[in-house]
Amino acid sequence: MTANTKIAIAGVTKQFDGAAGAPVKALDRVDLDIADGEFLAILGPSGCGKSSLLNIIAGFERSSSGRIEVDGKSIDGPEPNRGVVFQEYALFPWLTVTGNIGFGPASRGFRASEIDKLVGRYVGLVGLQGFEQKYPHELSGGMRQRCALARCMANDPDIMLMDEPLAALDALTRVALQDELLRIWSEASRERKKTVVYVTHSIDEAIFLSDRIIVMSPRPGRIRGEFAVPFSRPRLPELRVHKDFHRLSDEIWLMLQVEMRR
Repeated sequence: MTANTKIAIAGVTKQFDGAAGAPVKALDRVDLDIADGEFLAILGPSGCGKSSLLNIIAGFERSSSGRIEVDGKSIDGPEPNRGVVFQEYALFPWLTVTGNIGFGPASRGFRASEIDKLVGRYVGLVGLQGFEQKYPHELSGGMRQRCALARCMANDPDIMLMDEPLAALDALTRVALQDELLRIWSEASRERKKTVVYVTHSIDEAIFLSDRIIVMSPRPGRIRGEFAVPFSRPRLPELRVHKDFHRLSDEIWLMLQVEMRR
């Protein structure tokens, strides 16, 4: 752990009760430091414990052993400084875009004028101007995920935890929202650093978005590899066809194949 560490994960193991009461170990002795302001991607096969690790960081679950600290303090449960964006949007269907984005600040006792200002800011940031009074069922998948991002950021969290937030989108929308996500993260981080932990199955997505990539083994999940992403920011769409991008993608793919054959 260094002075710049935002999230410190030490010896984290997670075990569940499986069929007929047989124990199932999802995570095994995970050690990981995540820097303040870092965009970290976690890759691994289905069932390797990626989502379990994210849920423990969020405070939704407890580890069976080991510890996780944020800013040197142990996690006791969910807190507003850790925002979560899920794959399935998790928007309130009975609330409009404005209502969803303003829900967190309203729950925390913000005045109506403050909520209006926050909603206006984040609607603009995610490009939903003109859709403020639309309900989730009236939005496209990409727009719903933009709304989910705005709702998360309206609480001004230090940490954003993202569990395959773009996986349910079609390929073209997914690529477009990768560009948008980087823009939104970059703009939000200008005022205060935003640390992102991003779970994905997509190697190319992980490379395009992140500063560092962690590769996990099949269950029980252990960290098998770590890759620094060497590309400078801002990242332009044409990076995806660069030879060094594909060289790194091939290297990570080979490691994942080795892990799958173990």
